[in-house]
Amino acid sequence: MSARAQDARTGAALPVGLNGRNGNGGAPASAAARPRPREEDDARLALWGRVSLGVLLLASLAIVIVAAGQPTWLVPRSNVVFPGWLAGPLHPLASGISVSANLLSYGMSATLVLMAIAYVVVLRCAGALRPRVVVATIVALHAIWLLAPLMPLTDVFNYIGYARLGALHGFNPYQYGIGVALHDPVNVLTTWHNLKTPYGPLFTVTTYALAPLPLPVAYWLLKLATVGASLGCVALVWRCARQLGRGSLRPVLFFAANPLVLVYGLGGFHNDVFMLLPILIGITLLLDERAQRARSAVGGVVLVAATAVKASAAVLLPFGLIAARRRGPFVVAAAVAGVGSIVLSTIVFGFAVPNLGDQSTLLSSFSVPNAFGQLVGLGGAPPWLLVAAKGAVVVTVLWLGVRTWRGQIDWIAASGWATFALILSLSWSLPSYIVWLAPLTAISRSRPLRIATLVLTGYLMLTSLPVSSIVLNALHYRPMDSAVGRVSTDRARALQH
Repeated sequence: MSARAQDARTGAALPVGLNGRNGNGGAPASAAARPRPREEDDARLALWGRVSLGVLLLASLAIVIVAAGQPTWLVPRSNVVFPGWLAGPLHPLASGISVSANLLSYGMSATLVLMAIAYVVVLRCAGALRPRVVVATIVALHAIWLLAPLMPLTDVFNYIGYARLGALHGFNPYQYGIGVALHDPVNVLTTWHNLKTPYGPLFTVTTYALAPLPLPVAYWLLKLATVGASLGCVALVWRCARQLGRGSLRPVLFFAANPLVLVYGLGGFHNDVFMLLPILIGITLLLDERAQRARSAVGGVVLVAATAVKASAAVLLPFGLIAARRRGPFVVAAAVAGVGSIVLSTIVFGFAVPNLGDQSTLLSSFSVPNAFGQLVGLGGAPPWLLVAAKGAVVVTVLWLGVRTWRGQIDWIAASGWATFALILSLSWSLPSYIVWLAPLTAISRSRPLRIATLVLTGYLMLTSLPVSSIVLNALHYRPMDSAVGRVSTDRARALQH
């Protein structure tokens, strides 16, 4: 009498003799049930992937708890005022813990490096992870950062301040800085008191709805909207990847697990996601194979809307036009939306325009133009170098447009490279700007673009690590200690105070 065994790979039944071997005298039946090498590799990758996702979760939670516990440099202006509604609901967990500034700098730097390593491992293991694990982790990460106090910049309060300046106090935010309304309670939480708003009319008008609300309510509503928009962007990256016939997990993780996106994008609650959301809506409409006239038209409208949130989205418009299967409706709809944006801005703000001039001439220590200027002995980025960098972006967009038109490069990859060039050209660079690029790279098929984005992520992280400034000070290297740097520093101080 013989038993039957299932082949682990094909499911075919094999006879097994009384000696426990198959009919051909092969290995024991128990060996057939053992995991094969490929299955063992997948299981190992899945384990490392889950561990790395856990690292991202625990590291994020640790940063948020420490930031919520006591006033530190992690939360700007917390040394001046740190109310409970700003500290957030996690404040009681660490309210008794006191951390020195140096210890916090080293600890924060080590945590960011650990998150970067975990991010790389997650990307390597993405194919072995289960979708529900990835989705649950991304939602949990967003929930953790939702509970965080604002860090490490004050942009959210600038958004609210500009809204209150226009809607409550009657000052045009395109003509005045927040500081003209000295009695407004938001002033104590802001830093750029004399900077006129650089944000687009659509975003600025929308934030006017927050102005009549109490400051804590406006703050938390804006945080909720930011997290919601970010989750919407994650869903759209998933959808775009599916439309392109690709797996969705790695593209989603490329964007949503990036430490800079988490710490500086979500942690800082930047309005970049409000620009990114219509961009991704436009991309998914243009990728739709049904190619209906209405979809091309709406694609044009939402891309123009993204530009009306932040002007940096404008570099994507030429590639959207090339990608549109029905270019006529796209052009007409985009033109109508553009005129509508101008009309809206004129009605609300008159003939004043977003203040792109100040921010485009200020220097941050390690923006690419400033770092290049230091490297070649210019002491930083003089004005002519900044003009040259802007010109290089225009030339790059035109070159990419021609190549895209000729079918030599995919339009999504071209959009990513154009955004990459734009970030490199900026004189004032923030780690959160990776949010502009990461989703485009995630859905692109361009391996060089992925490598370039990861290198840029590493550069922005390395130059923003708190320990980097400690090391540079010990080496007596001060990037802004030059004629060019001092001019920019003095200008920044004048805009802040």
